Amino acid sequence: MIFFVRHGQTAGNRDGRLQGHVDTQLTDAGHEQARRLAEGLRAVPVLRVVTSPLRRAAETAAAIGRLHGLDVEVDDRLVELHYGEWDQRRFQEISAQEWGAWRADPKFAPPGGESLVDVTARVADFCDQHVTDEIVVAVSHVSPIKAAMCLALGVDERASWRMHLDLASITRVGRRADGALYLASFNETAHLL
Repeated sequence: MIFFVRHGQTAGNRDGRLQGHVDTQLTDAGHEQARRLAEGLRAVPVLRVVTSPLRRAAETAAAIGRLHGLDVEVDDRLVELHYGEWDQRRFQEISAQEWGAWRADPKFAPPGGESLVDVTARVADFCDQHVTDEIVVAVSHVSPIKAAMCLALGVDERASWRMHLDLASITRVGRRADGALYLASFNETAHLL
């Protein structure tokens, strides 16, 4: 089973900016979220910790790896959707027409960026490799985790626009005996209370 973990807070999250491939670090609040997340996973028999190459994910993964005595592996398939020219823009700076085009078509990509379909393809490849009976923690970002959820439910990427994923949350994806993925949980945050 994969425990998909969204990274802790960054200044970009706090300020309502699209971060994409911008390599930001955790805020003090983000480090506290990562600490609580690691504590929340203390009793879980984690075999591996894998992270996106971006610093905000790697810092979150490091807290989990330390608690479990595991080295953290980097996997580029877990990186956030590339927003291209939209990186660092505030959500309200994206026009209603651009948002509408993006939400209507999973193949739409921001200028110089990638589409939700592209993200789903790399996340599907990651899941094919890592969804087993053993527990792998995969620290990633909102778009790849929502892609994993869509894969598990067998729905199109447009469903991702109808869900909210908190910072430092856990979403669990497993595989049935027939090979199909399933969603075991979504947006767990009790460890942050």
